[in-house]
Amino acid sequence: MARAELFPEIEPYETGYLAVEGGHSIYWEQIGAPHGRPALFLHGGPGAGAGAVHRRFFDPSHWRVVLFDQRGAGRSRPQGSIGTNTTPALLRDIEQLRDLLGIERWLLFGGSWGSTLGLSYAQAHPDRVTGLVLRGIFLGRPQELDWFLYGLAQIFPDAHAAFAGHLPEEERGDLLGGYLSRLTDPDPAIHLPASRAWSMYEGTCSTLLPTPATVLGFARDRAALGLARIEAHYFANRLFLPPAGLLAGMDRMARIPGEIVQGRYDMICPARSAFDLAACWRAAKLNVVPDAGHSALEPGIRRALVQAVERMRETH
Repeated sequence: MARAELFPEIEPYETGYLAVEGGHSIYWEQIGAPHGRPALFLHGGPGAGAGAVHRRFFDPSHWRVVLFDQRGAGRSRPQGSIGTNTTPALLRDIEQLRDLLGIERWLLFGGSWGSTLGLSYAQAHPDRVTGLVLRGIFLGRPQELDWFLYGLAQIFPDAHAAFAGHLPEEERGDLLGGYLSRLTDPDPAIHLPASRAWSMYEGTCSTLLPTPATVLGFARDRAALGLARIEAHYFANRLFLPPAGLLAGMDRMARIPGEIVQGRYDMICPARSAFDLAACWRAAKLNVVPDAGHSALEPGIRRALVQAVERMRETH
């Protein structure tokens, strides 16, 4: 019978910090079997960070799982920093981490922005990737950014009103610019309320049904600042992706097997992107979860991700 739930809680068997360019120090950890099949967890955001629950998508008797907090996120230092923080820099960090740990090839697991970063890495280093398990596909296209900033008002008018309402009325025609100026202001009295407003907006729209605990998690100052500031920075720079976009580079990873898990009612990353990705990636299987939104922890998404990782056991 296919496993339906997360694996038990587990602590890392090794942790560390990796110094990378630009004065950043990247937190990383390993869990599971030290000699198991390598897998890399890529968190969302950008800026959200990895948490203890993310360790539980993997059978610890089979996988050697590496989790890390990307530049400025989670436990990485300096927290919330957007200096030298770009997608190409993150790809270099992943390669530096892979080299440090002596890993030749690994499975990539990522959702939302983690799917963007996973696709970017697989296209840059296809020989390093055994397979990908991706959730809540985000391709970083202009229409996807516009949907998050403005289109969500069609479905969550109340949440969007609170999001836009944090800015003076005269600035609401450019929500990203208005937020970015506040999120990068050195005064905590300015950047912390802005980060909470941005993060609570995202948290409110992340689940199929209202989930107050999720929203509260997004609202915590440390988590909110990393997520909101780094996310706005990346959005303002079109995610630092190639001008032609990620779909134009799918030929580089056409033979790599993939599992795409997508909530039918994902409002943060609507299903159109998952279908567009699957249409040009024949080696991937698309699983649309009919009763789920965006969050990896919604029951149907959680179950589908665990089962997808289990199916990836035999990829080479």
